[in-house]
Amino acid sequence: MPREALLARTLVELADNLVDDFDVVELLTLLTDRCVEVLDVDTAGLMLAAPEGDLRVMASSSEAMRVLELFEIQAQEGPCLDAYRTGEPVRNHDLRSIDGRWPRFAVEARDAGFLSVCALPMRLRGSVIGALNLFRRDAGAMADADVEVAQAFADIATIAILQHRALHEAQTINEQLNRALSGRIVIEQAKGMVSERLDLDMEQAFVVLRSHARNNNLRLADLAEAVIAGTVPALSLEQPGPPTP
Repeated sequence: MPREALLARTLVELADNLVDDFDVVELLTLLTDRCVEVLDVDTAGLMLAAPEGDLRVMASSSEAMRVLELFEIQAQEGPCLDAYRTGEPVRNHDLRSIDGRWPRFAVEARDAGFLSVCALPMRLRGSVIGALNLFRRDAGAMADADVEVAQAFADIATIAILQHRALHEAQTINEQLNRALSGRIVIEQAKGMVSERLDLDMEQAFVVLRSHARNNNLRLADLAEAVIAGTVPALSLEQPGPPTP
């Protein structure tokens, strides 16, 4: 397939994930594979930040790339980490002459057969979620056009991932809200039972439920369910004492 057609197809496939649920690992694997197919690079790898903030290897176009990225994380030095930490590209570094930068990583990369590297941040506005590593066996620099295409790939993938996270967070919030609403209904039912069994008004019944839940380190909704199920009899709940004169 001609380069232009493959480039267009890749952009469409990456953008397709903006409108549908998707497998993040599959998306990132596609991105690294297509970087090798479309750009003048020999291998590509991608790291994403975990919720705790540390980078994790998510996709690699080759086993050599995967091993090298794992070493980069272990050594805590290298182009991908720099791109992630600064949010800026690390462009066209000759691994034979980098003036002491990444002393351990540079040796490891050269031993793996790579002589130059470019790392691009995965960022959207103020959010940096990872970085894309591109390695070449030649010492020459990547063409500016290739770097721009690689950054476009990374940007589209970033948008897809952030949208996926936002959708998941929205779903989580909705689930929490639905649980809260359902719990409130159960609490109202339990209040009615306690009111009837203990001959209390609804406000006093709620005080009894809440006090028992607090004293026994229980969630109010869980206690309400237990009262309705009969596993915690309403008559066993502590009743409010007489008002203080």
